[in-house]
Amino acid sequence: MEIRLVDVSELGTLMTWRMIVLREVFDVPANDPMTALKAQNEAYYARHLADGSHIACFAVDEGEIVGCGGVCLYDEMPSPDNPNGRCAYLMNIYVLPSRRKKGTGRQIVSWLVEQAKKRDVQKIYLEASKPAIPLYESMGFEPMVDFFHLP
Repeated sequence: MEIRLVDVSELGTLMTWRMIVLREVFDVPANDPMTALKAQNEAYYARHLADGSHIACFAVDEGEIVGCGGVCLYDEMPSPDNPNGRCAYLMNIYVLPSRRKKGTGRQIVSWLVEQAKKRDVQKIYLEASKPAIPLYESMGFEPMVDFFHLP
């Protein structure tokens, strides 16, 4: 198994995987083309892969892509729990159903965390689906409290 960096030259393949993730996570019907959302995601990747504020990867096994992941890098105001203000939000972590429970997700997350730490990120977080919570907890992630969002 190899985890490898994805750059903008693979935008088409990256978009295919992004749409798979969105359909599964948000339970989007297969017949919904998500045209506007796809265009927005493509623009996001083109901009942020190029400027380095998003790092994407594929998990490849014997030449076949079996998973993906990404990390969004940004700055927040420095604080006692994050003195340099560097943040990483892990996202789009996905493994083909037939390849789950074999360590691929762990390898993707570890690779992304390593990329963030190489960039002096001190605050790393993610949102988790219920089935993935045990993986993240086993890797040292802890639930965050006192957060709200405005739908």
